[in-house]
Amino acid sequence: MSSCASGYKVIAPENIKYVSTNTVDNVKLEYKYDLLVKKYTKKEVKEGVKVVAIKITNNSDKDLMFGRELTLRYADDTELYIMESDRVFKTLKQSPASYLWYLLLSPMNLYTTGNDGQQTSSTPIGLAIGPGLAGGNMITAGSANKKFKNELLDYDINGTIIKKGETKYGLIGVIADSFDAIKLKLE
Repeated sequence: MSSCASGYKVIAPENIKYVSTNTVDNVKLEYKYDLLVKKYTKKEVKEGVKVVAIKITNNSDKDLMFGRELTLRYADDTELYIMESDRVFKTLKQSPASYLWYLLLSPMNLYTTGNDGQQTSSTPIGLAIGPGLAGGNMITAGSANKKFKNELLDYDINGTIIKKGETKYGLIGVIADSFDAIKLKLE
């Protein structure tokens, strides 16, 4: 049962309690790693991709564009590569087709025997179990993937203008094996 599909728990960056902060020239970055659960967490580890929720508050005197005037770097000043939302999704999504293997359970039968040890009946339980497990898992994975993709696209912050006095939330995908500290850089 550990190979069953998992649902998607909505991240909602505006409702997160951020614990990591960095401020540069009146622009405040708050961020949080470790947002995904179950299958998605396993894929993060396997693929070396982390989803990070960010909150940027622009208290400077000018509008700033994320990705041009505002960029992110690691604390050791190495470049932080932000993946496109579609690529993050394609890398971390569940594969609904992989649950078709449950159809191999279709020929399974339940045999019953009488008191004399002779087979008395055979019930084709696999005809319900195989397609049921396959279909249920495919629906769950498909639904979870749809929610995940929609949230990544809704909170795609690349190219977003953050007006002075405004706060914006985003979800970004980064290629990383660890939870390194992130800092803002103003261009």
